[in-house]
Amino acid sequence: MAVNIPGLVAVLVFYVIILLVGIFAGRKKRSINDFMLAGRSMNSLVSVLSITATVVGGAYINGTAESMAFLGLAWSLVPPGFFIGAMIVAFVYAPKLHRMDCVTMFDPMQKKYGKYVGGLLFFPELMGDLFWAAAILGALGSTMAIILDVDSWIMIIVSGVVAAVYTCFGGLLSVAYTDIVQLIFIVIGLIVSFPFAMNHPAVDFSRVSSTWTGAVPVALTGSYIDVCLLLVFGAIPWQAFYQRVLACKTAHVARMSIALASVMILVLGVPPVFMGAIGAATDWNQTSYDGVIPFPPEMQSSILPLVLNYLCPLPVSMIGLGAISAAVMSSADSVNLAASSVAAKNIYSDIFRPNASDREVVWVMRICSLLFAGGACALAIVSKSVYGLFVACGDLMYVIQFPQFTCALWVSWANGYGSFIGFIVALILRIGAGEPLLNVPPFIHFPLYDDVYGLTFPFRTLIAIISFATILGVSAVTKVMFRNRILPSRFDVLNASGQNT
Repeated sequence: MAVNIPGLVAVLVFYVIILLVGIFAGRKKRSINDFMLAGRSMNSLVSVLSITATVVGGAYINGTAESMAFLGLAWSLVPPGFFIGAMIVAFVYAPKLHRMDCVTMFDPMQKKYGKYVGGLLFFPELMGDLFWAAAILGALGSTMAIILDVDSWIMIIVSGVVAAVYTCFGGLLSVAYTDIVQLIFIVIGLIVSFPFAMNHPAVDFSRVSSTWTGAVPVALTGSYIDVCLLLVFGAIPWQAFYQRVLACKTAHVARMSIALASVMILVLGVPPVFMGAIGAATDWNQTSYDGVIPFPPEMQSSILPLVLNYLCPLPVSMIGLGAISAAVMSSADSVNLAASSVAAKNIYSDIFRPNASDREVVWVMRICSLLFAGGACALAIVSKSVYGLFVACGDLMYVIQFPQFTCALWVSWANGYGSFIGFIVALILRIGAGEPLLNVPPFIHFPLYDDVYGLTFPFRTLIAIISFATILGVSAVTKVMFRNRILPSRFDVLNASGQNT
């Protein structure tokens, strides 16, 4: 096949538009407060649209379509899971964090646990952000390869570079306003392409009339509950989320912005669900698709671009490709900014250079942003298991970051000893459970192993509970021991007694 020149031109025009919007929006930034938090003056409309675009990324759209196509509605859990998680953030976490006048979500953890232990907790988030970005860039590359017939690595690099450039230039202002443009492309692309795909002659919904709802086998009940809780509570402790929270003018604006965005997140899960159902209802032998049927596992994540390419006219598929590209970049720039902000503020400034100037910290952010983009692009190009890494890091956000973040905000006696031991225990337990997607064998054997479905025990939730218990228990014991001088105060390097605060 020849390269799809009109489609390639359309994609490049889209990238130019996004780049210009990002540069224009970020031209007025003046301080680190402007760069990281848009001067804490973000209004409701910009905040709602930016939060929505950040969550409704390429992984959200492609993953929802894939789960609907091959597992049914019962397993299309991302939209409702993220909706509930965002609502919890809106009414529980966001107002409290905003009132604390933080710069990042790691500020209260460093204040509670100490700057070194709090800084350690950045690395699970960095891993999650890095592999999230790599996964969505990899998905975009495969989409481009299908529709444009170009090497995936080319578009991965172009997409990563464009997002990094305007993020480096204008920080959150650039990211927020490009998010708005990208969200418009997402909505238009999905709405326009849906009726064309649905009315293709190869689509016959009677093919899925008895299977579209999906099913949860009794043996998988534990795993199903585990995944539901993972999506709800694992969606809470992400810096990309709280960067918008802390940029809002008031706690009320932050609360209402996330609540409204959560509704939009749920609504925008509907089009990819329908596109996944269309993909399942299609007789692919009646299309120009000449690959393997049924789709092998490595092709299933590409069901949405396959629907766009083979069931829609070329101009419409280009619009749909714009939607996927916009979704990918809206998430890629957000996690890039989130990771570089924490690296510059909580690691570089708070730990190594407390007296660093705003200008110095901004330049560190820019360097970190470029390094992050380079790492994400490289992983997306060379790794065959980026999705597995992303899943594993998503697990770490649930079993490690959620308990740590919650205790830092709500538990008065939590301290660095409990945090550190809780981190180690949860990490060992999660690695010990193994990860089939990464071919990592387990060395800790949880109960309820099924010969067909594998491990069906809700082990992630158990690990999260153990993580909570460890943080609370170790913190309480060490605090009592140091305050009552059972252990000499000179050994209290993490200030468990609270006497030096």
